[in-house]
Amino acid sequence: MKLQRPLCVFDLETTGVQVVSDRIVEMCVIKVEPNGTETTKVWRVNPGMPIPASASAIHGITDEMVANSPSFKELAPEIAAFMKDCDVAGYNSNRFDIPLLAEEMLRAEVDLDLRKVHAVDVQNIFHKKEQRTLSAALKFYCEEELVNAHNAEADVRATLNVLRAQVQRYSDLPESIAGLAEFSNMHQAADFAGFITFNKEGVEQFSFGKYKGQTVASVLEKDPGYYSWIQNADFPLYTKKILTAIRLSLR
Repeated sequence: MKLQRPLCVFDLETTGVQVVSDRIVEMCVIKVEPNGTETTKVWRVNPGMPIPASASAIHGITDEMVANSPSFKELAPEIAAFMKDCDVAGYNSNRFDIPLLAEEMLRAEVDLDLRKVHAVDVQNIFHKKEQRTLSAALKFYCEEELVNAHNAEADVRATLNVLRAQVQRYSDLPESIAGLAEFSNMHQAADFAGFITFNKEGVEQFSFGKYKGQTVASVLEKDPGYYSWIQNADFPLYTKKILTAIRLSLR
């Protein structure tokens, strides 16, 4: 890979899979510098809510293990500083890790604008090429077994190794992070969760509900109350932020 700036490969272990309501309990980031040097950070997080047994069964982190850990709000400035001015990569990160990280940062009132970075989703590259899981990807590309699956650092290391192997294996894959980000992006969305996407003309449109396929501008003009409904409903904070920005741009 050809890095123009540092690449932060990261993974989250959480209380569940709902971007709006679930919280981070562990986060690992491996920062790869353009010269190849690496720095690994792992943070345990007290989510401020009980960790369901079903989640603990997957990642092995219990309430007792994070009882004395700092909250995400306490860790957010350190995490944001570590990831500042970096591109990012992860496994299923475009659909889950990035949206959830954005939610946590907004709740913590810390500015980490992930829309300004290139985001490489290793799972999307893998699914476009081979259709497998992370464990199978590591076995297929690297001939390695994934030990301690769903341990954040183990998953991040596996993801980084798979990404490097993918670039080496496929001659048609770009080496730049910008090119990999474009290749691994399954759909173009204005927000991370995909509620607001772009039409063929590059204009924001709603991708759900009664106004699916209609531009945000036209909907806000004919039904101003739709904005208030979304702001008061159970949508991701980042989706609400993007919708507000669009609304303000129309004034």
